Amino acid sequence: MMAIKVLLVEDSDVAINIYEKMLNSSSRIEVVGKAKNGKEGLELVSQLNPDVICTDLQMPQMDGLEFTKQVMAHYPTPILVLSNGVQQTDVDNIYEVMKAGAVDVMAKPQTAMGGSSESMQNELIVKIRVLATKKVSAIPLS
Repeated sequence: MMAIKVLLVEDSDVAINIYEKMLNSSSRIEVVGKAKNGKEGLELVSQLNPDVICTDLQMPQMDGLEFTKQVMAHYPTPILVLSNGVQQTDVDNIYEVMKAGAVDVMAKPQTAMGGSSESMQNELIVKIRVLATKKVSAIPLS
């Protein structure tokens, strides 16, 4: 079976390294690219044609919301938003990114805070495997 190709879009090196380590623990997932912001991410989406994209919300140059809108307009791909801005209390952020076309949201793993990294890792891997099965349609920019 082909590995699920994942693109990570995140401005924090620490977070990128954590995600990469978590995802590389699964033989069914391959991190094919990493971008520091939505602008870099868009270029990589067109080159790499990933199966799933994980993006942060707060990034310089192009944030996760604008990135999600651009991806869904031009390269429809299942998107998982990994961000501190999508805790259960951040209803507006969650609503906006879901409306823009993100398939799912997940609060950033708090592994640095001593949270359980194994359950977080399992949740992330399961979400990516589920997202990889989703067919998404283009959402024209309004």
